[in-house]
Amino acid sequence: MDLTHLQARLRAFAEARNWQPFHTPKNLSMALMVEAAELAEIFQWMTPEESARAADDPATRQHIGEEMADVMLYLVQIAMQTGIDLEAAVQDKLVKNAAKYPKPT
Repeated sequence: MDLTHLQARLRAFAEARNWQPFHTPKNLSMALMVEAAELAEIFQWMTPEESARAADDPATRQHIGEEMADVMLYLVQIAMQTGIDLEAAVQDKLVKNAAKYPKPT
């Protein structure tokens, strides 16, 4: 997936609908939380074992993928609105996590 291309598509989609005034970091982060909750709702009452196998069902797999995509789309839009280089932020965080949680020896 090319993040630059995705950002351009998201920008064009919002501009075509005149949604830019509503795409503030606050609104987008709230929308991201709603979508993350919708993803969690899929698994909410499953046992750990059921949740591990949930994607084996084609309809559930489709639903999970759609909610994951919604979360990612909002996250990318927040990065766009705040001017944060998401790829660089992810790389930096991976380095910090590796230092914070070193491999067991």
